[in-house]
Amino acid sequence: MKPSKSLVASLVSVSLFSIALGSETLPPTAEEQKALTPAAVLKDLMEGNKRYVAGEVSAPNIEARIEATSTGQNPKAYILSCVDSRVPVEQVFDQGIGDIFVGRVAGNIEDVSQLGSMEFATAAAGAKLVLVLGHEACGAVKGACDHVKLGNLTELLAEIEPAVNAVQGFEADDKNSKNKDFVAAVVDKNVRMTVADIRKRSKVLSDLEKEGKITIVGALYSLQDGSVTLIEE
Repeated sequence: MKPSKSLVASLVSVSLFSIALGSETLPPTAEEQKALTPAAVLKDLMEGNKRYVAGEVSAPNIEARIEATSTGQNPKAYILSCVDSRVPVEQVFDQGIGDIFVGRVAGNIEDVSQLGSMEFATAAAGAKLVLVLGHEACGAVKGACDHVKLGNLTELLAEIEPAVNAVQGFEADDKNSKNKDFVAAVVDKNVRMTVADIRKRSKVLSDLEKEGKITIVGALYSLQDGSVTLIEE
C-alpha cells in the first residue's frame, strides 16, 4: 500500500525541519540531502548564522555525528572562505560534522583546486549550494591593494588584483590598504568577481546552476558582530 501524498509531504517536511535545526541533530542522510533545495540550504545557513550571532548555537553532538558519518557523507553546501582565523566557518553558520564542505584559501579565490573541489562536492557528492564568503578587513585583499610581493603569495595576490582595478570612485592616492572604504569595496568586488568566475571557469557548476540543482552565491562576514550578509547580484 502506497502512502498518501499528504503523508509523504509531512514526512519530507519533518525531515527538512530536523535538518534546519543545525548541528543539534544528525547530519543529512542521502535521502534528506536529495530532498533539499538550494533555497532551503541557504535559508538553513542564514538561520544558523542568526543563532551564532545571538550566542545560541546548537549542541555539537560530536560522538553521534562521528558515528553517523563514519561510512559516508552527504553535506548540504560548499563554502569557499578566506583562511582568516577569525572566520570559523562551521561555527559561523552553526553547522556540525558532516553538514558542509569548507574550502579555504587566502582571499577566497577560485583557483583550480577549489573549482575541482566544488565540482566534486556538487556533481559527485550532492551538495546544493556554493557560497563564497568574504570578510571585512581581509589581509589578502589589503596585500593586493598594496601590490605586495612575497614568494608564492605574489601569484596568489595577483588573482585579487582584478578586483582592485575594477573598483571605481577613488583617487589613485586613496587606493591602498590604509583606506578602509577602499578595502571594503575591493572585498565586496572580489566576492562578486569570484562568483562570476566560478560560473565562467566551471561548465559543470554553471550547468548545475542553470538546471536549478545548485545555487552559487556570495556573502560577507562581519568581524565586528559575526553576522553574514548576502550579496545581491
